[in-house]
Amino acid sequence: MSERRTQMLEAAVRVIAQDGVRGLRVEKLAAEAGVSTALIYYHFKDRAGILRAALEHVNHRAQTYTGEVTSDDPRTQVEQMLLAELQDTDVVRETSVAWGELRASAAFHPELRATLLSTTEAWNADVETLVRQANPDLDAAAAAERLTALVEGLSERWHSGSLTLGRARELLAGAVERELG
Repeated sequence: MSERRTQMLEAAVRVIAQDGVRGLRVEKLAAEAGVSTALIYYHFKDRAGILRAALEHVNHRAQTYTGEVTSDDPRTQVEQMLLAELQDTDVVRETSVAWGELRASAAFHPELRATLLSTTEAWNADVETLVRQANPDLDAAAAAERLTALVEGLSERWHSGSLTLGRARELLAGAVERELG
């Protein structure tokens, strides 16, 4: 990916995290990225193209911090990978809020659904692999689906002020313990 395209996608994530998907305007995105609106349209064609690319970019951003597991134990890896989604850092907060916005907007923007499905399936598959290694007797696919859905719900509650970060992390750690036995 070109440096300029990455710059525009980083700006798109920032704007979506600040103003929501409905607040994403090409003019504001161009100003945030320091480029012309023509360049935005050249790279993404239309607003739907911006949203699809932003969703893919958010997924790649999340992989940079969820892949930083420090244990050889699959059970600990599952917990570390999922808890990485609940950190009080700028990049995690911004990525998480943008992901939630893009996920919610897929109800109104069907063109996002295929990208959302593939990114969700990839995340579930990563978690499923670790769950299967941690406990081969479990239905690893179902456990992974429950855990990733829980992360998304806890994240939304944390970002909306309905739950503290500490409580969200505590609930997630407890769920991992219960799921993996």
